[in-house]
Amino acid sequence: MHDLGIRKDMTVLDVVSEHKGTDKVFSSYDIQAGECICCNSLFETIEAVARKYKIDLESLIHDLEKEISRKK
Repeated sequence: MHDLGIRKDMTVLDVVSEHKGTDKVFSSYDIQAGECICCNSLFETIEAVARKYKIDLESLIHDLEKEISRKK
């Protein structure tokens, strides 16, 4: 279980509104996604985003948690 509160059922909006700086993490995956994730998938869950853009879910959650822990 992840210890910083990031769950795969959270939407992109949930994450970026609750955790400052995580928008940069999503942006870092934009090239792989082929579009702006925050622009086009704001209301989708992290799990759906990972599936849609063929992003490794665990890596995405890890990167989000790493950014959050930097802010603490």
